[in-house]
Amino acid sequence: MFGEATIEELEKAGAFDGIKVQPKNARIQEVKEPFLQKYATVLAAFVLLLVGWIIGEIRGEDSIASIIAYASSIIIGGYHLFQTGLKNLLRLQFDMKTLMTIAVIGAAIIGEWGEGATVVILFAISEVLESYSMDKARQSIRSLMDITPKEAMIRRGQQEMVVDVEDIQINDVLLVKPGQKLAMDGIIVKGLSAINQAAITGESVPVAKGINDEVYAGTLNEEGFLEVKVTKHVEDTTIAKIIHLVEEAQAERAPSQAFVDRFAKYYTPLIMLFALGVAIVPPLLFGAQWNEWIYQGLAVLVVGCPCALVISTPVAIVTAIGNAAKKGVLIKGGIHLEEMGALKAIAFDKTGTLTKGVPVVTDYETAPGIHANETFAIITALEKASQHPLASAILKKADQWELNYAHLELEDFTSVTGKGIFGIIAGTKYYVGSPSFINEQIEGGLLAVYHEKITALEEQGKTVMAVCSSEQFLAIVAVADEIREETKEVIQQLHSLGLQKTIMLTGDNEGTAKAVGNKAGVNEVKANLLPQDKLSFIKELRSAYHRVAMVGDGVNDAPALAASTVGIAMGGAGTDTALETADIALMADDLRKLPFTVKLSRKALRIIKQNITFSLGIKLLALLLVVPGWLTLWIAIFADMGATLIVTLNSLRLLRVKDES
Repeated sequence: MFGEATIEELEKAGAFDGIKVQPKNARIQEVKEPFLQKYATVLAAFVLLLVGWIIGEIRGEDSIASIIAYASSIIIGGYHLFQTGLKNLLRLQFDMKTLMTIAVIGAAIIGEWGEGATVVILFAISEVLESYSMDKARQSIRSLMDITPKEAMIRRGQQEMVVDVEDIQINDVLLVKPGQKLAMDGIIVKGLSAINQAAITGESVPVAKGINDEVYAGTLNEEGFLEVKVTKHVEDTTIAKIIHLVEEAQAERAPSQAFVDRFAKYYTPLIMLFALGVAIVPPLLFGAQWNEWIYQGLAVLVVGCPCALVISTPVAIVTAIGNAAKKGVLIKGGIHLEEMGALKAIAFDKTGTLTKGVPVVTDYETAPGIHANETFAIITALEKASQHPLASAILKKADQWELNYAHLELEDFTSVTGKGIFGIIAGTKYYVGSPSFINEQIEGGLLAVYHEKITALEEQGKTVMAVCSSEQFLAIVAVADEIREETKEVIQQLHSLGLQKTIMLTGDNEGTAKAVGNKAGVNEVKANLLPQDKLSFIKELRSAYHRVAMVGDGVNDAPALAASTVGIAMGGAGTDTALETADIALMADDLRKLPFTVKLSRKALRIIKQNITFSLGIKLLALLLVVPGWLTLWIAIFADMGATLIVTLNSLRLLRVKDES
């Protein structure tokens, strides 16, 4: 309807801005150019600069041969600079290339050919350094792109074949040998193996996987032969989403970068006006030498070039986000990186975040003279028929103890909502439920000694079930959602990093919440909270601490995650919701990634501030040399290039921030 255009035509239309186009999902073959070929123009310009200097030393700086050599150096080395600078000048867009273009042409006009050529060479070198640093920072994403195979062996129907990953369809079966990487996301339908998921989740230890377990493209099958049913197209795999989100994040402007861009927009024209003033005011008002002060004005243009300032933030942001992605932490933008670095408080959901999210039997005690295994088999037979969330803990424990309960026939099973269950086994009626429910079933109620034991267990944060028959009391079973092994250490690390407040939010009762909170070491515990209560509490925290993070599973805690300054989702690799809704996703279900993320963000924020302060400070210092007339083009370009190099190297220090989990 609107016609079609070739890639060549699109690129031609965007040639003025150097736009390049590539087909969607195209594989990019990165061709490495030889060093001499890649930097041929810079090297040629440098050689001509040396030739001009040597001739100048022998025949004098004003010799025609020396000027020709310098002019050739300027034209060859500065061709692309002048091309952009002159176009921007015609558009009245005053950026660093415009400043450099005016400075070099001005230097040539007043006869400073050697210094003009030096400015061109040193600016070209600073551009090369800038390009290298950005490439270095983006290598983490290239390495993620390279980890997935380009083709795979599949079974489709009865036929086995090797196909490109783009041609693999949902429900095809991947055939993955030991030592091979998985090409697609899927579910294991046959085989057992240890899978190295480091590329996705940052976990250093391989994870055991079996039938019905989910596996991800780019992970390494270390041991067994696997058959994996494909569940996603190549562009929808977890690794593809991570790459897409990280690329978006690296391209997004952070608040400090937006500040720098706004600053540069006004700063550059002001520098040009200041340079003009330096060039014409002393000769006009004080009778000073025109050549001398035009030269000073040109030096002001060079030293005022905001190269270091412009690059100060993006290199740091790109480096930090790339480093985090390699360690299994997905930060979805520079703004979230900066906000994370300035956090004052962190709120945690309890279940599945500070705890494992899986209830387990922690205590089991029978009445005197009661056979423990037989009674637990009866409890299991009853709980097998139950829909209660804690029933899974009973069944799991029975399997661990290898108890045989399949032969027990259950009759007249009844569930009393909120209280318990009962049924008949081998002619005897058995009850399992809350202590108050069991208290009602026993003549005379529970003995005081059992009341004391139940109270003690509940104070430890455990849910207690009592068991009796129609004739007597039988047992007490305590179930709890266990705290993660790493939780206490993580909370301590966060406090040592300077977090003022750690809070646990939960819908559990006060006793359970306080017990878990004490074990975790958080500053404060809020219990009996509905989702809307969590949302209200996050808003209160924000008004008190301004910047607050919420750590949850990305699904149940969506309102609280959205209301926080930074929403952090656990186990992002397993849920699309976490990847899409959270500001930061910890790809592994590993709380230890949190201190690393805080440490990286804080260092990134510190480096950005250092870069901006240093960039502006060095400019101010160099500009002060104008007052006594000491500023030269040599000092100006070395100040500018030196500042660019220093902020670049300073930003690349973020690659060295280690994940110590």
